[in-house]
Amino acid sequence: MEDLKKVFWKKIAELRKFKWLSQENLGFLSGVHRTYISEIERWKANISLLHIGKLAKALWIDLSDLFKL
Repeated sequence: MEDLKKVFWKKIAELRKFKWLSQENLGFLSGVHRTYISEIERWKANISLLHIGKLAKALWIDLSDLFKL
């Protein structure tokens, strides 16, 4: 389970960087605080489905894309 979390968290960071978004910009677009995004990317937070949906929408991707390994 830990490995799946790390893959997911890493994917959030990769997609954010690929789209040239700062953590602050992603936070603004998603309505998720930038410090929480930082915690997600550093594997310090357990993310809720609500926040996963908000991040997917802000990253302009389908929710299912976040779970593809």
